[in-house]
Amino acid sequence: MKSTPLGYSFTFLAFSVFAIQDGLSKHLGHDYSPVQVAMVRYWAFVVFALFLASRSAGGVRAAVDSRRPWLQVLRGLILFVQILVSITAFIHVGLAQSQAIFAATPIFVALLSMPVLGEKVGWRRWTAILFGLCGVLIMLAPTGDAFSPYVILPLICAVLGAIYGIATRLVSRDDTPATSFFYLAFVGFVCATILGPFYWVPFTTEAWLWMGALCCTGIIGHFSLIKAYENLDAVLVQPISYWQLVLGAILAVTVFGEVLRWNTVVGSVIVVGAGLFTVWREFVVSRRQRRLDEQGRV
Repeated sequence: MKSTPLGYSFTFLAFSVFAIQDGLSKHLGHDYSPVQVAMVRYWAFVVFALFLASRSAGGVRAAVDSRRPWLQVLRGLILFVQILVSITAFIHVGLAQSQAIFAATPIFVALLSMPVLGEKVGWRRWTAILFGLCGVLIMLAPTGDAFSPYVILPLICAVLGAIYGIATRLVSRDDTPATSFFYLAFVGFVCATILGPFYWVPFTTEAWLWMGALCCTGIIGHFSLIKAYENLDAVLVQPISYWQLVLGAILAVTVFGEVLRWNTVVGSVIVVGAGLFTVWREFVVSRRQRRLDEQGRV
């Protein structure tokens, strides 16, 4: 795929909007249940998914037709749980530290890709994985005075994100992106709508405005990410995703008054460096394998 300036623009826009979305989730999560926030968010998400499906080849009927429906449902459940846990983490752990720990997701993807996908990991990626895990331990600060048991929440999110990423790779072998996106929205919509009424507290007028902003950022962010992948190589999208961590830290400090501790900064630098190296090595190995496959066919 040819990388274009438009692709970079959409990528930066997507992760900028996602950072703002996390800030809005934290703000709303202080007064309302994460389940209630997620429910309204999924209402807007499923409308957007239906719109995209209707405009894709074959329409909604083709989007529903999955060769791996149970795995698609699992992906939707994982994302739904991850959203609930992440909102809770933003409240109890903080936006900056939570997003810093989220950055370890590629490290866990590399770990899971071995038993699940059967991928071989060489000593270089093993070294990056170990460094990344060390960075996570530094951010968790298990022996520091600032340690809180709530830090397990963003760690759970990072692991769930890795499982979600692996599941996405598996379904992408058989299903179209339109199908994957539809199931992602619909499964979360069903789960949130079933649970939401038990946690419902009437929104104030101001809260409805913030909720509307959250829904808009979700739609804009996902649409921008779709366009980013259409115009930019996937291997270039992942490094730019760390911009969300930087912008999130800025919002955490300036808007929510959070304090960046040394362990969060040092640990996140290590994790991001290890994550970038892991993604780069995965790209190098996959490109080498494609060349070998092409030579074998010749």
